This record gives sequence, structure tokens and C-alpha cells, in this order.
Amino acid sequence: MKEYIELQTQFCSKTDIKKICTFDYEIIAERTLPLYHKSPRFILVREGKGSIEIDRERYELKSGILLSILPWECTQIVDVKEVLSFEIVKYNYDVVAETIKSSSSMSDPVSALKKLEETPYAYLTQETKEEVEYLFFKIREEAGVESVLDFRERRSYEEINIIMLISSLIIAFCRVMDNPNKKLCMKNGSKDNRLLILRYIYMHLGEKITLERIAKQFYLSRSSVRMYIFEKTGLAFHELVSEMRIVKTINYLLYTDMTLEEIASVLGYVDAAHISKVFSYRMENKISDYRRTYQRVLNITNIEEKKLAYQLVEYISQNYQDEIQALETSDRFGISIEEMNRHLLMQVECNFSDFVNRLRIDKSCEMLLDTDKSITDIAIEVGYSTVKTFRRNFIQLRHVLPNEFRAAQAVVVN
Repeated sequence: MKEYIELQTQFCSKTDIKKICTFDYEIIAERTLPLYHKSPRFILVREGKGSIEIDRERYELKSGILLSILPWECTQIVDVKEVLSFEIVKYNYDVVAETIKSSSSMSDPVSALKKLEETPYAYLTQETKEEVEYLFFKIREEAGVESVLDFRERRSYEEINIIMLISSLIIAFCRVMDNPNKKLCMKNGSKDNRLLILRYIYMHLGEKITLERIAKQFYLSRSSVRMYIFEKTGLAFHELVSEMRIVKTINYLLYTDMTLEEIASVLGYVDAAHISKVFSYRMENKISDYRRTYQRVLNITNIEEKKLAYQLVEYISQNYQDEIQALETSDRFGISIEEMNRHLLMQVECNFSDFVNRLRIDKSCEMLLDTDKSITDIAIEVGYSTVKTFRRNFIQLRHVLPNEFRAAQAVVVN
């Protein structure tokens, strides 16, 4: 019988789905089965020796190792030489990421989150180890221990304090990565790039995510992508995308006051009716009832700022094919260009100019594949005033000329 890779629940806690963070211990004495994580976690190795595979790479485990596992990464303990003892902090990625992006005290909050994607592995120095152990201790004191139901009485400012502690963990992890003397105890692991497919889908849910796009990204056929997803999860492609969107939908329902129309726009649904239908089918609960049942009184994020950011993204997405200008757009929303770029960095991780170019080039790729229009006609239709500008931006984002892209994809199809 076919055994699918286990999909972990998206919630940090089994007892309270509203919790944004939990602390726990784990002891592993033998090899484990693969596991896809819907929620991220930091894992601190306290004792033992062994090795773990995270997506396609294998890493050595021993005391002083800190792992950062992101949503939809696949892990498996593949070797245990001495019984492994872990401390684990699970957290809600979307809530923490949005808070970090919104922070005015960080000069480049997006880069810290990007740094987490470079590697899941940090070998701590003695000084950094003491700092990380202290942060784990403070999180335990705030959240209690999940597995033994050691829940502390809720204290004032609990959510904000936990987010600050997790943010400090992220910063500590990033500083180790910036250290030129860092050690990566990595061994040869699986070289199967397909393990990254699920992570890629999750990180691009707000965009038009299709089998064709994933196939091109990973140099596979559509049927190969479809088969891999089904073999690993037991889900069809559209079912997996729906599952991932539901995870993000729940976060917006729990922690924001955004309307269903706004959530639908951000997560790639057609409209509010679509998101309601998908949610009711998957959760067996009306979306309005779910929100009334579980939503917190306290909202973590600045709702008005988030709405403005989403309105900006929506406006640019609808008008990028016109002669859209940065100053005109910022004036339209009553903010400076600097403020506009800050909002865009929070939502799409690029500034106004880069976002417009990305939208135009993505649209041009569709037209190169789906139409027989000339390069000149496509350049003008997507919003460029000259073919020269179009080609320069196309090369920058796709690393080939538009005509080379069209020819290469035609060969793949044939």
C-alpha cells in the first residue's frame, strides 16, 4: 500500500488553535518517517548525535545546533548515533512575518525573513548558544509546555512579548548566518529538487500559481509535477493549493478584521463567494461562524496599514499595463514614495518599480507562450514604451531574450 508523507497540522497547539506559539520537548531514539510541516519551528538540539534531512540536504545533529524549519519544508531524522533531545518552539509564521515586516525599528525587515530561506541550519557559538537558550527559556515561561498541558495563566501583552522573543530568535539565527566563521555541518543528502515544490507553491499563493509555472520553475513536465504532488501528499494539485490557502485564510480570520473580499484578493481566490465556498467545503463550517467562534478580541497587526498595502498591490496589479508612475500612484493614496515602497516591501517584497516590472514580464511570458504576437506588440501591450526597455527588463528577470524564451518553451512543449 502506498504510504504518503505525513502532513503536519497548521496549528501550533492541539488545545487552542488561536495560540501563535508553543514550547515543547522531544526525544528521538531512532530514524523517523518524512514529515511536511505546515507550521514553522525552531529546534534546539540539547543532547545526542545524529543527522537530519531537510528538503534535499542532510545535516549533522549535535548539541548546540539550531534548526529553523519553514512552512512546507520536509524533514526526516535519518540517523541516530546517540539519543537526540530537542527543545522545540512552534510559531505562526504569517503573524510573526507580518509583524516583522511592519516594524519601523528594523531598517530592512524583509532581509531577515529572506535569510531564513538560505539555510535551515546554524551552529551556535558559546555566546550565541547562551542567548538562544535564554530565549527558549523565556518562551517556555510565557507559553508553558504543550505536551504536558503545562499552560500558564494568560498575562497581559502575551502575544506581543512572544512575537518579540521569536523575532529575537530570528535575529540570532541570522547573525550566525552572517558570521564569516560559521560552520555548516552538512553531508551529502538527497538531490531531488522536487522536494522544494511544496515550499515554492506556499510562498507564491497570492500569485497565479499553475502547473505550467511550477513545471517551468523546476524543469519538469506538468504530468511529472502532478504525479509527484499526488505521490507525496495524496492530494491533486488543485487540492493542495486549496489546502495551503485554507491555512493562510485561517490566519487572516483569526488575527485580522479584513473583509472576505480583501482576503480573497490577497490569497488568489476569485471573490468572497469563492473563498466562502472553498472554506465551507474544507472545514465543514461556515466562514462567518468560524470567525465568530475563534477570532481574538486583540488584533496583532495594524489593520488599516495592511488594508492600504493590499489596496496598493491591487491598484498596481490592475494598472501596470498603463503608463503608471510612482509619484502619481503615491499621491493617489496620499502617501510619500518612501511610504509606498515600505508597504510594497511588506506585501510583495519589492519596491514600486520592481513590482511593475515583475508584473509586466510575467504577463509578457504568458503572451509569448499563448499568442503569436510580435515582440514589439507584446512590449507595448504590457506597458513598455520601447522594445529596448522591454528586452533589458526581460533579461534581468528571466536571464534570456524574449525570443529565446519563446523558442525554448516551444521545444519543451513539442
